[in-house]
Amino acid sequence: MTQRLFFTHDHLTAELEVLECVPHEGHFAVTLQSTIFHPQGGGQPFDTGWLGDSQVIKVTQDVDRIVHYVDQPIEPGLINARVDEARRTLNTRLHSAGHLIGNVGETLGWMPIKAHHWPGEGKITFIRGESAQTMDAEAIQHQINQWIAADLPRHLALEEGVREVGFGDLPAYACGGTHVQALGALGQVTILALSEKKGALSVRYSLD
Repeated sequence: MTQRLFFTHDHLTAELEVLECVPHEGHFAVTLQSTIFHPQGGGQPFDTGWLGDSQVIKVTQDVDRIVHYVDQPIEPGLINARVDEARRTLNTRLHSAGHLIGNVGETLGWMPIKAHHWPGEGKITFIRGESAQTMDAEAIQHQINQWIAADLPRHLALEEGVREVGFGDLPAYACGGTHVQALGALGQVTILALSEKKGALSVRYSLD
């Protein structure tokens, strides 16, 4: 099983061990003992970057290992890894913003069931709880702005393989994604629109 270093720290560079590199559809599939690269999943896009001089084009979860697809072969052994900082930062901010929208919805009696934290496509989907109250863009925006202004710190918990992420005293979510260290790093989060269809309420959002 590939050790997920991003579960416990935010490092963008590290020396990692290459276990295997095999050809795959015009590229090369690399397995590492441990990784700082986030694979696509949990509503978050994959990281890109470099393993030595090889460019990391895509990162996926494959059963119990994380696979890194690169543009040129790599020899087994130690290698310097570097995550694309701009892409990671954007995906991290989008994911953390999505958590806040989920927190707002829950305070109003809605249950988040699906999240999509992609640039230009940010969306959280809810279903009504028994005590669901009216949820509108202005109320969500106001609450998120308050939490960001308070610069609530991130807290992580990892027990028996389950990782939870929360901010301040807000309820934490089971989550394997990357997140800002404190909410002040989010910048401006904008609630774009709400739409309800077949009992599900979707909240679209973006970052400025």
